[in-house]
Amino acid sequence: MGWIKRNLFFFIGSVVAFLLMLGAGWYLYSKWDQNNTLSNQLNDTVEKLKRLASQNPHPGNPKIDNIKAAKDQQQVLRDYIQKTRAYFKRITPIPDEPKLTDMAFATALSRTLNLLQRDATNSSVSLPGDYGFSFDAQKRAISFAPGSLQPLSVQLGEIKTICDVLFEAKINSLERIRRERVSADDANGSQSDYLIEKSTTNDLAVLTTYELTFNCFSTELAAVLAGFASSPYGLIVKNFNVEPAPAPAPGEMITPVPQPTAVMPVAAPRPSAAEADMEMRRRYGLAPGGGSSMADRYGGGGAPSGGIPYRPYTPPPAYTPPAATVAPQPGTTTGRGGIPTVLDERLLKITMNLVVVKPNPPK
Repeated sequence: MGWIKRNLFFFIGSVVAFLLMLGAGWYLYSKWDQNNTLSNQLNDTVEKLKRLASQNPHPGNPKIDNIKAAKDQQQVLRDYIQKTRAYFKRITPIPDEPKLTDMAFATALSRTLNLLQRDATNSSVSLPGDYGFSFDAQKRAISFAPGSLQPLSVQLGEIKTICDVLFEAKINSLERIRRERVSADDANGSQSDYLIEKSTTNDLAVLTTYELTFNCFSTELAAVLAGFASSPYGLIVKNFNVEPAPAPAPGEMITPVPQPTAVMPVAAPRPSAAEADMEMRRRYGLAPGGGSSMADRYGGGGAPSGGIPYRPYTPPPAYTPPAATVAPQPGTTTGRGGIPTVLDERLLKITMNLVVVKPNPPK
C-alpha cells in the first residue's frame, strides 16, 4: 500500500492503460469476423470482375460500353411491350364492381346468360337445350363459395367475349365451352364443363385456357379465326381439331351451302306467222286481214292480172343452241341434266383450344 501511495499516479495510469488494452482487444476481436466477411466480398467482386473481363462479348471499355448498350436494348424491349398492350386489352369482368356481392353476381349471371341465348337465336346458332355456357353449377344459385365471385366474374366476361365472336361468324351450332375450375361450387356441376389445365402466370401476363366445340362449314371457320385474330383482346388460338360432324338428329335443320349453278343462253321466242303478218301490216299501214289492200298497193290481186301475188310472211325457223357438254372430272358425279359436283362441302366439328392472354399491370 505504501508503494501505491508513493506511486499513485503511476498506478492509476497503469490501470487505465490496462483497461484500454482490454477494450482494444475486445474491439479487435468483434471486428475480426466483419473483416473476414468484407474480405470475402472483396475477393468475390474481384473474381467476378476478372470473369466479366474474360467473357465474350466484353463488358466494354472507354470507347465501347457494352453494359450501357445492353441497358438501352432492355429499354427498347420495355417500350415494345408497352406498345403491344394496345392489342391485349383487359376484358371487362361481369359485373365489373370493386366489391362483389352474391346478389349482384347472381343478377349479372342470369342477365348475361339470357343475353347469350338471345344472341344465339338471332344468329341462327343452335344450342344444346337450356345451355348455361359452363355455368350450370351457378346459374340457379343465390349464394356462392367464398372467394369465388371475382374469378367467376372474370370468366363470365371472357366467355361472353368468345361467344360474341362465334355468333358473329354465324356458326351452325355450339356444343360445349369448357373452362378452368375456380370455385368450390364447380364440383357440383357437369364435369364436361371444366378443364384440367390451370392458368399460368409469368412476368408479363396470365394465360387462361378455354376449349370450344362447335359445328360449322369452312367459311364459318375462317370467319371465327379472323374474328379472334382481329379482336382487341388477347384471344390466341393455340390449336384446333377438325373432323366430320355427326349426322343431325331427326327433324334438325342444317342450312346448306349454296352451290354454283350454270346459266345457259336461251334464244328469244320467235313470233308466229300470223303475228309476223300482222306486224308487217301495222308497219306499212295496211288493213288488217284479207289481201285486197295488199293487192291494191302492189298493183294486182294475183298472178293473172300481171301483178305480184301476195304471199304471207313466213318467219325463219327458230335457232336452237346446241346443248353444252361438260367433261366430267375425276371423282365427281354428274346428275341427269345437271352440272358435275366439283365441291360437296360437309358440316365440320371443330374442337379448339383458345388462350386468353391477360397482361400484368405495368410496374
